[in-house]
Amino acid sequence: MGREFQTVLAALLKILPDYEDMLVENLVRPFILKDEDYKRLMDIMLGEFNKGLGKETNPTAKVKMYPTYVRDVPDGSENGNFLALDLGGTNFRVLLINLNGQEVTMESKIYLIPQHIMTGTGEQLFDHIAECIHKFMSNHDLLKEKIPLGFTFSFPCKQIGLNHAILTQWTKGFKCEGVEGEDVVRLLHEAIKRRGDIDVECLAVINDTVGALMSCAHSDRDCAIGLILGTGTNACYIEKLENVGLWDGDYNEPKQVMINTEWGALGDDGCLDFVKTEYDRQVDKHSINPGRQIYEKMISGMYMGEIVRLALEKLRKHGLLFGGKGSEELSTRGRFYTKYVSEIESDVDDHFKNTKQVFEELALEKYSDEDCRIAQYVCSLVSTRAAFLASVGVAALLNKMDRQDVTVAVDGSLYRFHPHFHDLMVEKIQQLVKPGMKFKLMLSHDGSGKGAAIVTAVANRLRESEKESIGENGLEN
Repeated sequence: MGREFQTVLAALLKILPDYEDMLVENLVRPFILKDEDYKRLMDIMLGEFNKGLGKETNPTAKVKMYPTYVRDVPDGSENGNFLALDLGGTNFRVLLINLNGQEVTMESKIYLIPQHIMTGTGEQLFDHIAECIHKFMSNHDLLKEKIPLGFTFSFPCKQIGLNHAILTQWTKGFKCEGVEGEDVVRLLHEAIKRRGDIDVECLAVINDTVGALMSCAHSDRDCAIGLILGTGTNACYIEKLENVGLWDGDYNEPKQVMINTEWGALGDDGCLDFVKTEYDRQVDKHSINPGRQIYEKMISGMYMGEIVRLALEKLRKHGLLFGGKGSEELSTRGRFYTKYVSEIESDVDDHFKNTKQVFEELALEKYSDEDCRIAQYVCSLVSTRAAFLASVGVAALLNKMDRQDVTVAVDGSLYRFHPHFHDLMVEKIQQLVKPGMKFKLMLSHDGSGKGAAIVTAVANRLRESEKESIGENGLEN
């Protein structure tokens, strides 16, 4: 009887890892979507884009499709000194950019935005920004110069002109009172005026998607989509004026305008509920803006680490990870950083060097190679889903524009540092675009700095040529 029992036990022990794998699989399976799910999502997105573009349907649309008043890519004749401000997260940058044809030189400085300012008043925020501009100009001996400025403001805005943008809602952890519903360029100019010691005029306000597009377009004229995959996610693209129901500008050539989709808000009406997991619902519930920016929360760097942490914790509680024993760090919301996902997925052999390093940082004392393998698997499922969801948006835009050859400018830490994001996106976009359509994803270098300067340079060139033509007409009269 003893020998029979031992044989049965040995057989059970062989099956156990497979059984455990099956249990793990059951808990993370919701992250794996079918091809038809992604196709259905693309149809939903196209519908939402058209709803946002329509004059009648825009008021109730969740994806707002704002015209940016940026009409064209640079022609290469732009030159001179320009300042650029870049506000899109916890860091704020001031840049000095010199354009001379295809040549670009840049100097920049990063300033921190303290937590108390991120959640304080609008006046405090813009005074802090003006203070940083003054410091930067002082360090570069620019205080006596008048310099045109471009402002990359990477939050949902309704633009009412090239240098007028109304903040519709704060995202990414910002909550400054007195800014939502206000023109951010006016608030910046007021803060500059309060100081009275710098001569700076903001000619253009753009978001980081337009910056990424313009930065790439400086060297590649086929660039027609700007995509951000970082703390947040958003995209812009070039649309024909005849399709923009909200357009209130002129219809001169070129008959097109860049549209800031604000696609992060897709799903705020429940249209993504069929692909949401319990982990997504948890992340949303505990976020600063529950029920809003649903698509963004399933993709971007601000939330990816937390989605992985929740999945790992669920596996641990079921005794499928770390022998059921966790750590205070692993059970702390927001403590599993998104950079850990990239690091863990960068392990290429069974030594799991990066994964073990992450476990050490999370104060996990007991872990096996199997734990490393499971953590890697969970990370890959969450990041692959994010890459595929972002690809659905890009493919929807490519199909909508229906151009033969398009370069997609991509910026953001998620795309830049994740080892497989680019390849996963190319694979999925290829599956979803119309046959014969060619595209390439191009890393945009410093779109939010260089891009803002280029938009400003184009605006400055147009303004100067307008002045000249008015002057000539005046002389004729």
